[in-house]
Amino acid sequence: MLNCLIVMRVPELIQRKRDGEELDQEELAFLVEGYNRGEIPDYQMAAFLMAVYFKGLTEPETDNLTALMVASGEKLDLSSIPGLKVDKHSTGGVGDKTSLIAAPLAAAAGVVVPMISGRSLGHTGGTLDKLESIPGFNVNLTVEQFKAQLAEHKLAFIGQTPEIAPVDGKLYSLRDVTATVESIPLIASSIMSKKLAAGLDALVLDVKVGAGAFMKKQVDARRLAQLMVGIGRRLDKKVQALITDMNQPLGFAIGNALEVMEVSQTLQNSGPIDLTRLSLELAARMIFLAKVAPSLEAARELAQSKLLDGSGYRKFKDVIIAQGGNPQVLDRFDLLPNATGMREIVTPRGGYVSAIDAEGVGKAIVMIGGGRSKMDDVIDHAVGIILEVKVGQRVDAGAVLCRLYHTSETNLDEAAEMVEDSFRISNSAPELREIVLEVVG
Repeated sequence: MLNCLIVMRVPELIQRKRDGEELDQEELAFLVEGYNRGEIPDYQMAAFLMAVYFKGLTEPETDNLTALMVASGEKLDLSSIPGLKVDKHSTGGVGDKTSLIAAPLAAAAGVVVPMISGRSLGHTGGTLDKLESIPGFNVNLTVEQFKAQLAEHKLAFIGQTPEIAPVDGKLYSLRDVTATVESIPLIASSIMSKKLAAGLDALVLDVKVGAGAFMKKQVDARRLAQLMVGIGRRLDKKVQALITDMNQPLGFAIGNALEVMEVSQTLQNSGPIDLTRLSLELAARMIFLAKVAPSLEAARELAQSKLLDGSGYRKFKDVIIAQGGNPQVLDRFDLLPNATGMREIVTPRGGYVSAIDAEGVGKAIVMIGGGRSKMDDVIDHAVGIILEVKVGQRVDAGAVLCRLYHTSETNLDEAAEMVEDSFRISNSAPELREIVLEVVG
């Protein structure tokens, strides 16, 4: 009787969403819980996701979907650890290693930072893959280990566990193979369900926009930011979102081990200006939401002090040790995975660098093994790109634009061509954009 009811009712709900109607909490629960139990097959849920992709979700629907995904698993109880718990999440970018800088700075300032991070998919990088380029680093902590490390060090990095919002994991995998990843309400509910299930008090969001981001238009990034901030507020959580530029890669290093090297340099106050500025601003927002500092300006000063006195650098070393890694990698880069070959990409003409297509650079790295096309692809942590120039710089004909580091000749020519095509050289200097474009919340 139950199977008959499901067979009859699911197409009706898909049809109603396809026609733009609003589903109530009970109807969404029927779909989400039925899918989580295996009673609703992938092909029907895929049809529902496509209907959502085209027709969207209302604010109540998005809230209800988020709450249902949180309720599909366990909610971490971090109340035994003193202090407000604040996480930071990025919607995905190229060269975006800010989590490995902002989180240690915030933790060094006294913020409890439970970092539940993700892996790379497509052209965007993942925090867990960067961490796993550190020999021995274990991101698969148990919940008890995670809580114990938070109590001792105020910072721990793990991936989404099977206990946290499990239906989100199933839905994300399905979205990935059904071309529905870019749906704004589905992105919002996916991100917020994982964060709310992690027992957070506050969240700082870095919503990327531009060529290297999932959101190509600022109006869409703003809508996503507003939606996530609204979900948090309605569930009594403090949420702030920065909308940040991702038209060119962040920093100079792109690729897992190369980015860990740049994290080390940045935590020692010798990193790229754009990466340093954004990491400090994200850390300051975390410090402010945790009520460690009385004002945002005071939080900025505190974050800056933790960079200058080396506290953030030492905190990251402590966390590497706690999670089984070798902290010497931050001083001796030869201990990280290193590429066996290097190819220089040069410009055939002089002028100003007017654009560096972050998506093209990210896709080239995937082609040589540094990212994933599918979730089960194996990452080559050694490969990547080091930029020699950024947008706005003047170059002469024959100048090196970047260096492509590889461990295999497979797809190398195609990747090199894609990287070269990602650079635009113009006769006049471009108008430079600020890294932080807007603040929401």
